[in-house]
Amino acid sequence: QVQLVESGGGLVQAGGSLRLSCVASGSGFSINVMGWYRQAPGKQRELVADVRSGGITNYSDSVKGRFTISQDNAKNTLYLQMNTLKPEDTAVYYCQGNIAIGRVAYSYWGRGTQVTVSS
Repeated sequence: QVQLVESGGGLVQAGGSLRLSCVASGSGFSINVMGWYRQAPGKQRELVADVRSGGITNYSDSVKGRFTISQDNAKNTLYLQMNTLKPEDTAVYYCQGNIAIGRVAYSYWGRGTQVTVSS
């Protein structure tokens, strides 16, 4: 079993920065892809950014140039550095992992962390 736990959310003014972290815990797993999603009130959950094995990153157009996804493989930790935050970035941010246990890959989700950007 794998657990993903996010941290780092909070309230920030527009133009400010936050860094989210997501720690994957468990045993006997390997990570294929990890990413950050977000869901604003009344909207569907959307991909913010993800990173694949080999370090290939992908960003939604709305955050390109402002957000940076990174990972520390030794610590099984995923980060999202968010700069120049806008009110429209307000959402619950979720960590998601496509994680293999043995030969089977599973999708895991964290419980989310709230990010609120005030204007």
